Amino acid sequence: MPLFGMFSNDIAIDLGTANTLIYMKGKGIVLNEPSIVTYDQTTKKLVAIGHEAKNMIGRVHKELVTVRPLRDGVIADFDVAEMMLKEFIKKITRSFMPARRIVICVPSGITEVEKRAVRDTAEHAGAKEVYLITEPMAAAIGIGLDVMAPEGNMIVDIGGGTTEIAVICLGGITNSTSIRIAGDELTEAIIRYFRNNQNLLIGENTAENIKCKAGSVMPLKEETIIEVLGRDLVAGVPKSTEISSIEIREALDGPVRQMIEAIKVALEKTAPELSADILEKGIFLTGGGALLQGLDERVRMETGVPVHIAEDPLTAVARGTGKVLEDINYYRKVMLKR
Repeated sequence: MPLFGMFSNDIAIDLGTANTLIYMKGKGIVLNEPSIVTYDQTTKKLVAIGHEAKNMIGRVHKELVTVRPLRDGVIADFDVAEMMLKEFIKKITRSFMPARRIVICVPSGITEVEKRAVRDTAEHAGAKEVYLITEPMAAAIGIGLDVMAPEGNMIVDIGGGTTEIAVICLGGITNSTSIRIAGDELTEAIIRYFRNNQNLLIGENTAENIKCKAGSVMPLKEETIIEVLGRDLVAGVPKSTEISSIEIREALDGPVRQMIEAIKVALEKTAPELSADILEKGIFLTGGGALLQGLDERVRMETGVPVHIAEDPLTAVARGTGKVLEDINYYRKVMLKR
């Protein structure tokens, strides 16, 4: 059966490196799960997806493998990505009519080859019409900005694999930057810090939890200390240690500096009239990275431009992709051409 053979409603997908969100026409967001798959290496059979697979990271035996089929915002493993989408869709529908239409968001820096891979995934799945929209455009629509207006809006969407920076005006992107430094790189920075400074090896899930609980880019009113469990790289035995939010901030500083530098470069490339709009309206932060404590203040301090964290930044792209799905004709201009 084709991937969307069981699907009766048009859908919009935020196919992210970290999470996949699915929006069903007329119903809103109906699925939000990690873009992770666990399968048997011998039989190639699926064992788990989403939240269940994420809990297996670092805990599977040698016959199983847990992977992310997307890297840096694009499909890295075509077959596994298709298998993952099929299972996610099974979770949200019991219908048996084919899908007519699917809207998928992609990084603004996507190559033609990567774009083709996304289209092929959906078309092989049985979708009759496939539309692509860039993540910053979808984010802008999702947070309620009028992307068709003759005024500039700057969006910084910090996902798992990419940070997307774009200035939007009159239904188009006047300039954009897509860097492959985002949430995953922040997590990796924490893992490296423990390895290099504490001789402690920690897992991906542990590092992500540390980032969410105590990660910051500006001094906190009350600095915290948390306990961390891992493996001692010298003795090779389990070990417990403590780390302060100050040390975590130090670990995150490198990739955060790169993100802010990319924002500065985007501002430098912006036309004067649009720059005036941005100074008046501010920069809008979306994506999971927008929740990093103090990031809005740090960007404001280094650029001199007001910064706003979008309401529910984690679902902004999915909500925007859904709005495009609900009114394809109105938003046809903002979608990527074939």
